[in-house]
This record gives sequence, C-alpha cells and structure tokens, in this order.
Amino acid sequence: MPAHLIEPATATDARAGKYLTFHIVNEEFAIPVLKVREILGVQDITTVPRTPAFLKGVINLRGQVIPVVDLRLKFGIPEAEYTQLTCIVVVQAAVETRDMLVGIVVDGVSDVLNLAGSEIEDPPNFGRGVAVPYLLGVAKTKGGVKILLDIDAILSTPEVGGLEAALP
Repeated sequence: MPAHLIEPATATDARAGKYLTFHIVNEEFAIPVLKVREILGVQDITTVPRTPAFLKGVINLRGQVIPVVDLRLKFGIPEAEYTQLTCIVVVQAAVETRDMLVGIVVDGVSDVLNLAGSEIEDPPNFGRGVAVPYLLGVAKTKGGVKILLDIDAILSTPEVGGLEAALP
C-alpha cells in the first residue's frame, strides 16, 4: 500500500488496554490495570502528623509501610465515612524520581474493562487556566463515560514523595 494511504497511528492507540474502574461519589474513573498491585478492604490507617488532609497516613502491607492517599480529598470532593464498599487500591506509581507503592482510597471498585483506542477520546478542553495533567482521556462505554486517570501525575507530589522518603 502506498505510504500516503496508510493511516497514521493515533494517540489513543497507546492508551488502549485493560483498566480497573472504580467510583468516587457517582463518577466513574479508571486506571491502567498494569499499575494495580492489589485491592484491599479498608483497614487501620496510621495517621502521620503535619501532612495534607488527602494523605490519610500509612498502612503495613506484609511488612512494607506504604502511604495512603484519599482520592476524594485529593480531588477536592468532601470527605465521607468509609463503608464496606470502600477499598484501598495499591498501585505502583512513579513518584518524583522513583517507583513506589501507594494506596489510594476509593468509594468502590467496579470492573476491569478492555478499552480499544476507538473508545478513548482526548480530555475535553476546559478553557484557559484550567489544567488537567492527570487526565489520560475519556472512555465512551455502554455503561457511560469513564474518566481515565494518569495515576503517576496524581501521586507525583512533593507531599507523597516526601512521606515515603521519611518512612523506615
């Protein structure tokens, strides 16, 4: 086939794949399954003094102490009491200059979806002055719209990196 008739690869092709979907309030979010290490029920979280509210503290995961971030608070959504559906999703995230395990608190885990590139669109333009670097895109599915998150961008904050560095 002549080179001028070959369609170029689209940016959505790189985002295609399996995603773990979860909800916070009534919104559905998704992160790449390859970032997920495990899903835990809510457990005791040890608070760490003088940290931002979204850093709930740390948990002991089979002898490894990992920081826990409440995504509700990180996204500016009011805090809610944890329920039996609330989960801690342990993810492998690139925080500052290294990979580390971080727990993220979500209201509930929904499903694993296999998304094709054709189902994913670029994040909408929210206008000047509104930056959303943590959005990979938006997926259109039979069940509605899922917001695809870049978990590395969400967790790559000095507070999260500094907390992990201070742990034994």
